[in-house]
Amino acid sequence: MGNKRSLKKGLNEMVFDVVDECYFIQIADSKKIEASEKLITEVADFQDDLLSKMNKAKGKAAFRAIYTEIETKSDYFVDALNTLNK
Repeated sequence: MGNKRSLKKGLNEMVFDVVDECYFIQIADSKKIEASEKLITEVADFQDDLLSKMNKAKGKAAFRAIYTEIETKSDYFVDALNTLNK
C-alpha cells in the first residue's frame, strides 16, 4: 500500500490512463464519443471522491479501505474500456 503520497500518485496515474485511452477511442471511432465522455466524467468524479476521502482519513484502516476501493474500481474501469474497444 505504501504511504499517502504513493496512493495519490497511483490514483492519478490510473485516472490519467483511463482518460488517455478514452481520448484514443474517441479519435479511432467517433460513434463512441458519448460513451467515452461518460467514462471520463465517471473517473474524474471517482478521483475527486477518493482524494476527499484521503484528506479526511485517519489511520491505517481508512487508507486500507481506500486502497481496496481503488483496486476494485480500477478493475471496473478496465472492463469498461474493454467494452468500449469492442
